[in-house]
Amino acid sequence: MTAPDHMLSELLIVACSEVFRNNGEIVATGIGPIPRVAAGLAKTTHSPELLMTDGEAYLVEEPVPIGPRGYDDRKPSGYLPFSRYFDSAVWTGRRHALVSPIQIDRFGQMNLSYVGGTFDKPKVQMLGARGFPGNTIHHINSMFVPAHSTRIFVPGEVQSVSSVGYNPARRLKGADFSGVDLRFIVTDLCVMDFGGPDHAIRLVSLHDGVTVDQVREATGFELLVDGTPPVTPAPTEEQLAIIARLDPHNIRATVLKGNPPGKRS
Repeated sequence: MTAPDHMLSELLIVACSEVFRNNGEIVATGIGPIPRVAAGLAKTTHSPELLMTDGEAYLVEEPVPIGPRGYDDRKPSGYLPFSRYFDSAVWTGRRHALVSPIQIDRFGQMNLSYVGGTFDKPKVQMLGARGFPGNTIHHINSMFVPAHSTRIFVPGEVQSVSSVGYNPARRLKGADFSGVDLRFIVTDLCVMDFGGPDHAIRLVSLHDGVTVDQVREATGFELLVDGTPPVTPAPTEEQLAIIARLDPHNIRATVLKGNPPGKRS
């Protein structure tokens, strides 16, 4: 049963959980509060076969709530230190990461390094490419964007290419790109995927009260729209109860400015 009242953050958690549906027995990794809770919701509801870690060194039987917790609350099912995690999940393609880059372009290339200025003298320095190149060429990736705008979805190419995407101009001859698998983009306005011709980004659903024109105005490149997109499903009462258990400190309320309601119509 759909819950009558919910916050936008909770709708996004449900939408993000769907990116892990039918993934099989692979590690579901959510980076940040909403993706992390979403991965836990997916395992608890529609995809119990997913593997999850405690974010440190163990696989766990049940998702570990985010925020302050006692270590006795987790139910470890196996030892998975950092080096073994790469061997068993990352390099073998048995992982789906839900990440939040600072820029995305029409090829699905992501920027996690810097914005403004130059590489040597950036205006704003971020984390750097870190594991993005290896992750995006070896296993599934999806993206979560809490503030859909042309500052994130940029025209042309991202300022610093931190990940492997579908840009043919950057495909080195002889390299193996068969493991590149970009799936979904969930934002505060809509859900998109890479299901268009040549992996073009395509509108999948609109959140309640959002129009196609709003999404297009907030996107710096051409967006493929097939017919009338459906409305993103709202959380059910059961899902809200699980979300509250996975986020007992209500950290989700701090992700979106003003913690807006899920119904905008």
